[in-house]
Amino acid sequence: MTRRGTLALLGVAALPRGAGAEAGYPTRPIRVVVAWPAGGGVDTPTRLVSVVMGRVLGQPLVLDNRGGATGSIGAAEASRAAPDGYTILADGLSLTTNALTMLGLSYNPLTAFAPISQMVSAPMLLVARADHPARSLAQLLDMARENPGKLTYFSSGIMGGPHTTGLALLRRAGATAAHVPYRGGSQSIAGVMGGDTDFGFSTLPQAVPLVREGRLRALGVSSLERMPTLPEIPTIAEQGFPGFQKMETANLWAPAGTPTEAIARLRDAVVAALADPEVRSRLETLGMKPVGSMPAELGAATAAHTAAVAELYRIEGLRPD
Repeated sequence: MTRRGTLALLGVAALPRGAGAEAGYPTRPIRVVVAWPAGGGVDTPTRLVSVVMGRVLGQPLVLDNRGGATGSIGAAEASRAAPDGYTILADGLSLTTNALTMLGLSYNPLTAFAPISQMVSAPMLLVARADHPARSLAQLLDMARENPGKLTYFSSGIMGGPHTTGLALLRRAGATAAHVPYRGGSQSIAGVMGGDTDFGFSTLPQAVPLVREGRLRALGVSSLERMPTLPEIPTIAEQGFPGFQKMETANLWAPAGTPTEAIARLRDAVVAALADPEVRSRLETLGMKPVGSMPAELGAATAAHTAAVAELYRIEGLRPD
């Protein structure tokens, strides 16, 4: 898929096709389908932001975790909802890339949703279990080169951020490892801690507490600069991979056709929540950067990411399952 084609499709999704929002919207609770299990890089910021959003909107946001299949189970659930502003979707960057990696979806990820706002941006941590023989990124990659395909790396789902980031690093390093996808971030962390896998990229809510407790070893961070909250962890970029940067996001979407007035109200509530001092402090402690983008900005960023993953798929010779 070309970048132009992706942009065109996402542009269609962003156009309002429903009736106007009801007077006084919202007048009842709003359901937030979270496409990932509890405690991960999408769920955690959504929980923090949704509490203040509910206060701003005058109605509570009720989270409904529907994790699995790289977010496609939750997205399918949200796509069936009426486009009235009372069901929205919290998902990561894999929302639209599932169009490239999965056959037989009940919805079209490129046209089923309209963007509301990107809540946060965050790097990922490259981690291994605390007693793994590789004590640095260099040692890990040497092991992978010396034992092609023998080491294993985890992800929270096929072609999600942790998977594509691991794939990109291995490609640049001239190394190979076997990919082990899990249903979500919590399961993938349990796998590496139990010795079922060797390493992988994890979102911050799962990895940071375990790194601080000494139960996981962090070998690098995927941002260009070190994290202020964990300054002792070097970036991947400074360890021989200049410019290496891969960021995860947590985003809110509405079913296509949701009135623009409702989307605007929801986006304004996101911005208000991210301005709340307690929310900002808790997000920043986790290493997450509050964003609060405009809908069009989220649409454009998602289109660019989808095009990049499509190119990675082409280079790797991968095919959708």
